[in-house]
Amino acid sequence: MGDVNDRSKLWTMLQDVDCVYHLAAKVSVPESVLYPREYNTVNVGGTVTLMEAMRDVGVHRVVFVSSGTVYGNQPEQPVKESAIPNPRSPYAVSKLSAEYYVRIIGSLWGIETVCLRVFNAYGPGQRSPGVHTPVIPGFLRQAWENGTIVIHGDGKQTRDYIYVEDVVNALVAAADAPDISQMIFNIGSGSETSIQELVHEVLEVTGGNPEVVNNPRNEGGLSRLCGDISLAREKLGYDPKVTLQEGLKRTLEYDLALKKDKEE
Repeated sequence: MGDVNDRSKLWTMLQDVDCVYHLAAKVSVPESVLYPREYNTVNVGGTVTLMEAMRDVGVHRVVFVSSGTVYGNQPEQPVKESAIPNPRSPYAVSKLSAEYYVRIIGSLWGIETVCLRVFNAYGPGQRSPGVHTPVIPGFLRQAWENGTIVIHGDGKQTRDYIYVEDVVNALVAAADAPDISQMIFNIGSGSETSIQELVHEVLEVTGGNPEVVNNPRNEGGLSRLCGDISLAREKLGYDPKVTLQEGLKRTLEYDLALKKDKEE
């Protein structure tokens, strides 16, 4: 374990490295509302520290993992990379700020930069804390244990869910694809799924019988968010393969934490 703001440790780790994948970040939108300063320190300050270390040791390229949340509410869906960002949380602001630092510092110091705006990634091993649990591991756990699934708002809000294996394929492609420096790419499935539809898929996959309740007081965040992935297809050869149903099945099959909770 280490600290992305530990410059001396970064110098040691980055010796003879040609390309860096920068995924180090705090990632909870609700938590960022409570602790915006911490999110700025890690997500923005840590990115600047890393860029300085890469300059010092001569790293050639960085692939920065940003987030689809930087778009916020957009009138046109699926959203293209050319859309003007409209971040609605400290987390989204921190990722957008980090994007700008990566591109500007990269251009000033001769480091090739690629930003991947990843949408709602999920898969086995995703952290599932007791509070601010990501939606898919949270729903899977509640369905698997016949607990309670809470739908915020009317459940019609949509997101773009992408399985971790497809995200990894995009990361690998971004490391050596030619002529993409300073570019931004959406990494998602390219399809919208409502929360209601997600609950249906979760119940199908788990065979569970949880209580499903609505919380109309909470609007459930953005009404729609889906990424246009045509640019990633063109420049990275990106082609997501795993459907939502298959991804949920794999997550349930391979996630040891879910199985352990069921056994206990």
